[in-house]
Amino acid sequence: MIKAARVAQKASEANALELARRVLAIEAEAVRALTERLDGRFVAALELIAARHGRVVVSGIGKSGHIARKIASTMASTGTPAYFVHPAEASHGDLGMIEAGDVFIAISYSGASDELVELIPQVKRRGAKLIAITGNPDSPLAREADVNLDAAVAQEACPLNLAPTASTTAALALGDALAVALLEARGFSAADFARTHPRGKLPHQALSRQALLHVKDVMRTGGDVPQVPSGATLREAVLEISRGRIGMTAVLERGLVKGIFTDGDLRRTVEKSGFDARSVDEVMTLAPKTVRPDMLAAQAVHMMEEFKVNQLLVVDERGALIGALNMHDLFRAKVI
Repeated sequence: MIKAARVAQKASEANALELARRVLAIEAEAVRALTERLDGRFVAALELIAARHGRVVVSGIGKSGHIARKIASTMASTGTPAYFVHPAEASHGDLGMIEAGDVFIAISYSGASDELVELIPQVKRRGAKLIAITGNPDSPLAREADVNLDAAVAQEACPLNLAPTASTTAALALGDALAVALLEARGFSAADFARTHPRGKLPHQALSRQALLHVKDVMRTGGDVPQVPSGATLREAVLEISRGRIGMTAVLERGLVKGIFTDGDLRRTVEKSGFDARSVDEVMTLAPKTVRPDMLAAQAVHMMEEFKVNQLLVVDERGALIGALNMHDLFRAKVI
């Protein structure tokens, strides 16, 4: 009797494995078939999103709603501002989230979900564009859409051919394809990804640790900080820039930062009046941008981008020079 039970258990396990393999094969085939049907409509959807100045609003009901949430989340984390709106809630006030510059992506395999079809006039009245992801090109949603993306599947993986399985997988894959194509079109980088995932981890890269790096953790100190006294000649300043190899030198007066002399200052000086015997004080940048050592390195990056500079001097509360920072230091520390 025990032996018979074991035989029955093994048979049950074999059946379960066979069913699982069938499910995976059907869903894999559903995604593969999408690649053969991708056409100009996919490009039109990308161009429609790229041309708008608003956000992408993704919506769906039931299982398609879960897929819509995931697509919106993927887009938002890869450079395309997006969010999910529940179609039932939309008619109870959430329509206010949709604006004229937006693109509304409606996901419905039948293309006839009442909750979504009823939203079509409202979406269009608000001036938003409509992209539909459906399995039926003759459905109301597909006909009224500015672009309809075909997500039809030959069959569901459910043995009854009823439960949304292969169809939701196909819709998700199509949404991912849109998100990645938009990522590429926008030039979204690994550094951009890190900024939207401050607590995430990439292979060989702990983003959370980098996010907590401070200026003092990555700055140059001591003899590695180029500096000349106020009154130094241009020649002395240029030699110090060359020695420091970060494209600038601080100009100090009694230990406090008076100015900064950069490669850019040097080029402008030579272009304007040539290289002469003037002192560095006459051509330096006064009151340069500075940071404190306890500032987050990410904030220093923001300052560099905002003020379009490649170097920052690090000072204490009195304005005394204690370090220097440039973009290469931040790259090495993987802050950017």
